Amino acid sequence: VQLQASGGGLVQAGGSLRLSCAASGRALSTYRMGWFRQAPGKEREFVAAVTWNDGNTHYTDSAQGRFIIYGDNAANTVNLQMNSLKPDDTAVYYCTAATTGLRRDLYSVTGYDYWGRGTLVTVSS
Repeated sequence: VQLQASGGGLVQAGGSLRLSCAASGRALSTYRMGWFRQAPGKEREFVAAVTWNDGNTHYTDSAQGRFIIYGDNAANTVNLQMNSLKPDDTAVYYCTAATTGLRRDLYSVTGYDYWGRGTLVTVSS
């Protein structure tokens, strides 16, 4: 299974970026897909996720109202539209996928099975 993320880059504060991720692999079926981020010297943290069976979306407080997660369950793709970006959003963003939600904490890195390599987002002030 491979997750390929794209869309990172350099943007000024207040600007927008869209991250995209595609998961591929034989007979892959994802229950949930999402994004985490890791800033220099910090732990990887949850940003947003979408659960396919009920369409529910989940956001960290800092992303709520600024970021939108959406995707295509059948195609195993997920996008993150990031608006009103701030310098604090600067980080490497990782796409992730879970094959089940059973006893999984969607806000924790341990709740996911597969990870992409990450794409760098830099927001200048």
